[in-house]
Amino acid sequence: MSGTVRFFWRWFFYGFIAFILIVLLAALGVFGSMPSLKKLENPSILSATEVYADDGTLMGKYYVDKGNRSNVKYKDISPHLVDALVSTEDERFYDHSGIDFKSTLRAIVLLGREGGGSTISQQLAKALLDHEGRNKAFRVIQKLKEWIIAVKLERNFTKAEIIALYLNAVPFGGNMYGIRNASLTFFQKEPDRLKVEEAAMLVGMLKGNTLYNPLRNPKASLDRRNVVLNQMVKNNKLNSIEATLLKVQPIKLNFKRLDENNGYAPYFREQLREELKSILKDLKKSNGDKYNLYDDGLKIFTTINPRMQEYAEEAMAEWMPTMQKVLNATGNIKNGKVWKGFENVLEAAIKQSDRWRNMEDEGFSDEEIRASFNQKTKMKVFAWNANREKDTTMTPLDSIKYHRQMMQASFMAMDPVTGEVKAWVGGINFKTYKYDHVNIKTKRQVGSSIKPLLYTQAMEERGFSEETICTREAQFFEGKGWVPSQKNCKGGTISMAGALAHSDNCASAYVMKAVGPESFAEFITRIGIPTNIGPHPSNALGACDLSLYEMLWSYTMFAGRGFTTRPWYISRIEDRNGNVIKRFDYIVNRKEVISEATAYRMVNMMQGTVDRGTAAGLRSRLGASEMGGKTGTTNENSDAWFLGYTPQLMAGVWVGCDDRFVRLNKNNSAGYGGYAALPIWEKFYAKVYADRKLGIERDAKFSQPAELNTTIHNTDFTELIDKLPPPGAEGEDQGAGSEADFNVLKNTEYIGPESKPLIEDGKQKPPKKDTSSSTTILTNSPKIGDPVKEVEKTRSKRLKNLLDKKRKNN
Repeated sequence: MSGTVRFFWRWFFYGFIAFILIVLLAALGVFGSMPSLKKLENPSILSATEVYADDGTLMGKYYVDKGNRSNVKYKDISPHLVDALVSTEDERFYDHSGIDFKSTLRAIVLLGREGGGSTISQQLAKALLDHEGRNKAFRVIQKLKEWIIAVKLERNFTKAEIIALYLNAVPFGGNMYGIRNASLTFFQKEPDRLKVEEAAMLVGMLKGNTLYNPLRNPKASLDRRNVVLNQMVKNNKLNSIEATLLKVQPIKLNFKRLDENNGYAPYFREQLREELKSILKDLKKSNGDKYNLYDDGLKIFTTINPRMQEYAEEAMAEWMPTMQKVLNATGNIKNGKVWKGFENVLEAAIKQSDRWRNMEDEGFSDEEIRASFNQKTKMKVFAWNANREKDTTMTPLDSIKYHRQMMQASFMAMDPVTGEVKAWVGGINFKTYKYDHVNIKTKRQVGSSIKPLLYTQAMEERGFSEETICTREAQFFEGKGWVPSQKNCKGGTISMAGALAHSDNCASAYVMKAVGPESFAEFITRIGIPTNIGPHPSNALGACDLSLYEMLWSYTMFAGRGFTTRPWYISRIEDRNGNVIKRFDYIVNRKEVISEATAYRMVNMMQGTVDRGTAAGLRSRLGASEMGGKTGTTNENSDAWFLGYTPQLMAGVWVGCDDRFVRLNKNNSAGYGGYAALPIWEKFYAKVYADRKLGIERDAKFSQPAELNTTIHNTDFTELIDKLPPPGAEGEDQGAGSEADFNVLKNTEYIGPESKPLIEDGKQKPPKKDTSSSTTILTNSPKIGDPVKEVEKTRSKRLKNLLDKKRKNN
């Protein structure tokens, strides 16, 4: 053997040994950690957390960076997609064991001119490693690691599972990962419903998701799609005639970008996000790690009803443009004098704006930045139209004034017995206004809406009844002065039923005098409301600040037969594999605070409001058999409220401006709770009643306690209510006003709900049943179509069990 041959074999042998050694060192993690077998079995491809409604509708997602993924199983992937992928990316996928040496050798010899040599398994391995080579030596090591992982994948997964893992991992550009997100974004359909040409387009993007993006480069994307179709013909996955017909067709998209603002109930999902962060702090995986909201692929099942959510947003959009027109016609709004004396508010808004921060970062002086706020510029601003925005030209300062002069509103609906939140609208437009007015931390002066709570305590603890005579005189409280102002009380008497129906301030002061400010503050705490309202006599008129969330919480004791139930909205949380990691039960949120008899009598009394009082005619207009409610107004029309309920549903509305000095004229009747807030509530209920699938019945009735004399149920308080002279004090509810006054201002354009389905042409994922525990989980509304009799029977049974348990403990 010649010296040259010996030299060749010696170096070949040394090279082979070195190669084996490098492979072993790579497998041992010397060149960086390698995924363990356990990790390969459960690959940590980031997955977005998904939020579902009570009927399984996908409401939205939480993700950051590469977390915008929604994993699918192989059975949920179109066969066209699998055929296109294998034909284009790895023709011998079903024949190799992770490494295609023939393709690898071809890529080396031809320097990649006819495609690379990486198999689908290797590409998946690269995604799992999640790093690019920084130099040639590093890339060689990375390639070896990909080979090792590819072989491990082939040994531990079926070919179908590898394809599913791969399609769940690949990027499609624009922070979009996984075939499901790509399918939903470009075609608004699930990946199992993709047509051949659609599947080919998406597979074509894998070679370069920017270069072959159909929006940015439609011609290149079309050419690449046709290359994929040719590959399918070559591999006998598509006949040539069909391919020819498909190749002449243009790319037809139904594009809708997925982001966290898309979907149902954006204000609610933001509130839910914050609560989930707190909940997940106490939950750990089997390995002891904490769950991550943004990349662990959790599934959050909520109590929100999509239909009710849409109806709530529609109702708000139908009425608020009218209220905005009324506000815009107010004198000090038209002439700009509303800002006189409040320049500090504008100054704070200027310095908190993106414009100020961005210019400050770029090195502009304060004087230069301030000057820019007085220069007119083109911009988009919020507007009450179908797009909820309009193009205009104005100064940035005027833009701040414009947006702060926009009237806000909030709405929440819930089951008054179980506490399940069914709809949550925190403001008029989440894209523009992120501040949530339903949130328990967002408190506003409640006005007369607090009076039912005061009257409840008087009835429960002071022996008051519907017929108790109350004097209509200002009351003097030691160290606190007169409540209300003496000039606003004209004297005389009125029954408590009449005082509540017509929201009489003077009579409410009389009731507060009997109950005591300290005792009333303690009562509010005792019924479960966390905010301390303090021992102030003016609380009889609603001078305290509470949230819409808390007000509805307190009102649950009426329809809840003496129990308050904290509103709740999460039914269960599942991990990415469908295992329930936490479940929720309404029973822990319930508290018995008054007798069932008092609750029932208050319901009867509050029906006076919606029949003859400040919300007169509401019940008859809606055709409800039984209903209770209360309006609320604060001084100078800064806040308007309406809270109402039927046996199966409760809802509340608040209307006002974020800056309390931006308000309607004091003498404008539209600013009172009976007109500013009530129409939203009424429109919502009309829509709910019309939707028979929701099972909310007009003829539903409150259950009468057995211990009450049957005559109480039949008592007619009409005469008591009608005897009251019209109220006139500031802060009192003036009633519904004149409908004719608003006809010219009413909005006629259909704006529609802010919530939009994430999936317009596809099937929704149904919620899985939680069978992990025998504990009753209330994840849905009463069964659709159940007779009222059965609904009441079920509720009565629940409440009876609770009462028996409570009394047994006592």
